Amino acid sequence: MHRNTITLRGKIVFDPVDKTKKHEAQGSWKKVAMIFFYGDLCEYYNWFIERRYNLPLVKPLRRAHVSFINDRGSDTNGKWEEVKRKWDGKKIDVTLDISPRTNATHWWLIVPEESRGEIHDIRAELGLGRPNFGLHMSIGYAKDTYDKDKLDTNGMTAKRMNEAHSKYIHELIIKGRIE
Repeated sequence: MHRNTITLRGKIVFDPVDKTKKHEAQGSWKKVAMIFFYGDLCEYYNWFIERRYNLPLVKPLRRAHVSFINDRGSDTNGKWEEVKRKWDGKKIDVTLDISPRTNATHWWLIVPEESRGEIHDIRAELGLGRPNFGLHMSIGYAKDTYDKDKLDTNGMTAKRMNEAHSKYIHELIIKGRIE
């Protein structure tokens, strides 16, 4: 077990309410299940990243959660409703490594490999292998903000260059200059 982890109790939700245009557009063929956490964990990590790196992040629309099924319905071996009845609304413990990770734009906490067993078991009941993206809880993402009153020839000028700043932080992390 990692020494810098926290274990949270979350609630499994199959077929969560559509909150995005992408989810709505893909809803006819895609199956989704998530583990939702109560509390303000995303808000805390947003605050932490902003204080540590002077980098405000856009919080996840669905708040603190781990998406563990985000696959084609045709890949779920016809057992979606059966597995949904078994697991929907159940509580599950999820361990997170508390060290934030980034790909230069998005920030997240990982579910350590040795803590993924029960979640992978639920996927296996549907005939699904490991997810394309490793199991993680999104913290947020960097997005430039604009001042609409100050227009240049392209329309607007960025007020805060958060994306470039996030990429710079990522480069410093890779080079081992900061943690």
